[in-house]
Amino acid sequence: MIAVFNILRKPLRLLILPLIALALAACEPVGMTNLNGVKGPKVDTTKPIPVALLIPRGGSAADNLLAQELENAARLAIRDLAGVQIDLRVYGTGGNAATEGTTAAQAVTDGAQIILGPLYGEAANAAGNAVAAQGVNVLSFSNNPSIAGGNVFVLGQNFNDTSNRLVRYAKTNGKDRILVLHGQDLAGQLGRDAILKAIAANGATSAGTVDYALSQTAVTAAVPRVKAAIDTNGANAIFLTTSSASALPLFAELLPEAGINGATTQYIGLTRWDIPPQTLALPGVQGGWFALPDPGATSAFTQRYKAAYGDTPSPVAGLAFDGIAAVGALAKSGKSDALSARRLTQGAGFRGANGVFRLMSDGTAERGLAVATIRDKRVVIVSPAPQAFGGAGF
Repeated sequence: MIAVFNILRKPLRLLILPLIALALAACEPVGMTNLNGVKGPKVDTTKPIPVALLIPRGGSAADNLLAQELENAARLAIRDLAGVQIDLRVYGTGGNAATEGTTAAQAVTDGAQIILGPLYGEAANAAGNAVAAQGVNVLSFSNNPSIAGGNVFVLGQNFNDTSNRLVRYAKTNGKDRILVLHGQDLAGQLGRDAILKAIAANGATSAGTVDYALSQTAVTAAVPRVKAAIDTNGANAIFLTTSSASALPLFAELLPEAGINGATTQYIGLTRWDIPPQTLALPGVQGGWFALPDPGATSAFTQRYKAAYGDTPSPVAGLAFDGIAAVGALAKSGKSDALSARRLTQGAGFRGANGVFRLMSDGTAERGLAVATIRDKRVVIVSPAPQAFGGAGF
């Protein structure tokens, strides 16, 4: 039995991928109407496009490290652009939501036509509100879908996207009666809702939900309830919202001990089960399914970043790369409304640091995810990430 069990109690600070761009103007942007009837910047794609990058420089040591990685990745992406010039303008915000709105407004006054960042959800919401009247879009690094919409896009891998990919795969493979096991915290509730939505959208069947408080005692007490729900409702899959930093290690030991056999009841994870590497050794994750970004694209980006800067980037860094890649692709169209919501949400999407992705009309991002399993403590891809989306592009 596991003697020590660390459950995260910090406030949820959901992160997301980067996808933000700014168009150059000598002074304030000239208004034009986009698809939604909202005024936005008129872009001259023959000139350098000013992109405001809002990073949490000036905050904690961890935030400062992330800030540098985001800036590095953005500059790495700029090197890839052919026929497009980006005027990258970096603003350190200290990760403070109280000042993000002021900083975003100043960036637009300075000529920014699109904003890349901020990192945290509350800050992104403040930035979006501050520049909404000017019609400037904000491509946040957050993955919190609750702030998405209007002029705010969240670029990170979100629960809805992950749930849809995994439920589709599960149903295709005969695991279509799904029990949801979730924490009572905000992350657990958001995860539960995303999974239930995906179950309904993909024609699978809900086999109920089991919740638990964030304590070792509560997690242990939830196990017999899970077993009873599986037996009563005929579940052939159990979808866990927890992560390796929270209740996953304990559930991965106790659920198999309770007789919930992975050979008959498929374990599915909403979070990455390969991080940290020690997670791969947990008994309950063997044979389980989870989603991850395109491994080939991620590896290529990591190698390029390391060659340029000498360090291995965190997953968040790729978001800034994605933002610049999207701006460059849009600018190549030569359209004066290149940074409008209509252009940002073009169906073909973009190719970024972690594979293909596209922005949706609701402000969220859809990413081309792979499905992986764990065999003999190693990650094995069972369903590759798509290499393209259907839909009109350039």
